[in-house]
Amino acid sequence: MKPLLRRMPLLCSIALLLFAYCVAQASDRPPNVIIFLADDLGYGDLACYGNPIVQTPNLDQFAREGVRLTDCHAGGTVCSPSRAALLTGRNPYRSGFFYIHGKDTYLKDEEITLAEVLKDQGYETGFWGKWHLSTLEKTHYVHPGPSEQGFDYWMGTTLNAFDKLGGPRRPKAFIKNGDPVGTVDAWYCDVIVDDARDWLVNHRSKQKPFFMYVCSHEPHTPIDPPAKYSSRYDNAEVEQLEKQTQYGQISRPKKDISANKKDYYGTVNQLDDAFGRLMKTLEEEGLRENTLVLFTSDNGPETPVTIEESLGQWEDPIRDKCFGTPGVLRGMKRFPYEGGHRVPGLVRLPGVIPAGTESHVLFNGTDILPTVCGLTGANVPTNRNVDGVDASDAFLGKTVQRGHSAIWFYPHHGDTWFRMPQISMRQGDLTLIAWLPKRTEGVSLDEWFATSDPDRVALYDVSIDPGQSNDIATKHPEIVSSMKKEMTALWREMRDEGLSK
Repeated sequence: MKPLLRRMPLLCSIALLLFAYCVAQASDRPPNVIIFLADDLGYGDLACYGNPIVQTPNLDQFAREGVRLTDCHAGGTVCSPSRAALLTGRNPYRSGFFYIHGKDTYLKDEEITLAEVLKDQGYETGFWGKWHLSTLEKTHYVHPGPSEQGFDYWMGTTLNAFDKLGGPRRPKAFIKNGDPVGTVDAWYCDVIVDDARDWLVNHRSKQKPFFMYVCSHEPHTPIDPPAKYSSRYDNAEVEQLEKQTQYGQISRPKKDISANKKDYYGTVNQLDDAFGRLMKTLEEEGLRENTLVLFTSDNGPETPVTIEESLGQWEDPIRDKCFGTPGVLRGMKRFPYEGGHRVPGLVRLPGVIPAGTESHVLFNGTDILPTVCGLTGANVPTNRNVDGVDASDAFLGKTVQRGHSAIWFYPHHGDTWFRMPQISMRQGDLTLIAWLPKRTEGVSLDEWFATSDPDRVALYDVSIDPGQSNDIATKHPEIVSSMKKEMTALWREMRDEGLSK
């Protein structure tokens, strides 16, 4: 097993200073920032991450223009928690996001977002797409929305483009700056990208740097791409390649759903085209050279419903179109295993990040806020627990120093607790996976959650075992003991802070 990396604080400090100097020299004003967040896109879903089926020429080209992160992670394992982590730099449990947003679970006013931080720094801010941190329709609940969380302009939906909301084709739930838009005769990712392009060209202040946060619905369910995309994957070659696809060691339905795969692959292909159009507009506006662009995903890929998940009590047929893959990783969406939160991560900042490079340094979703702050000269909030760090060194393939190990928790929900571990923690290449003790009869799920500590554990070295199939815990009892102690402390601290909300 590889030894843990030794700390190199002096070298890392020098590297950070050089990185900041390069950014400062690139332009007289701080870089613009674009974060493009896909929804349920798996680590292995792009051609530049080894997918042999899906055509993603725009993202592949983008990867050649910057750095491809091989150890990039969402801050959570499901939609709302990972989005809260991205915008606040905090583990989502701290913000009370134990599961997805609902009536009593939303991003509170007291949280400080990346948009607010950059706005205070003189940036103009815009948001497009899936919000999922509060209810945008004010006829329901009066929750803080994008306007209250630092965005000057926004056009988005509370959730995804589900069928009753029009679906990804002709969505009808968009709200723009607080006002309903009505049915839009286009596909979801095209709607948000075209509006974002229009804002770039015609509406933003040309005297200010800008921050754009663009969140696609794709490839989340429901999946319904234009026929010109899905038809590319309706052939015998794709049929054979799909049979070799790995799905994170998670069971698949026994029924034949193979006819649906063309729609999933076509949706990823469509998303790639939409991203490409946004990058083309950025270049046409002369903004390419001084804009930091980060493309990533909110969690691992979705799975079709199986008996293991539903216990035969419910169905969700729209998930039968889910053919996303985490590649060689174990786990899918919701799972604390690597496949649940390790995601694509592509970053470009010309003149600062060398083109065509690859980094194997861990970069977490909680790192986005402090990293962007470091590159723009903004201040990280100091009156709260911020778990992320300025991890810009990861873009250069250099070691990142952390105050504590990166940690991910499962979504606290009735259909998840019994079928997966609850916690994952990374320390170098070592991952400790933990289960809470078995819930006894008569103890509520909430009580069990609030009073339990990590119990059974497994240890993996993901540098040589990315599929997390070889548990080495018994070979390294001292490491397990040390890591479990840190895990327990972080679990209690983050959980209890969230429960106090």
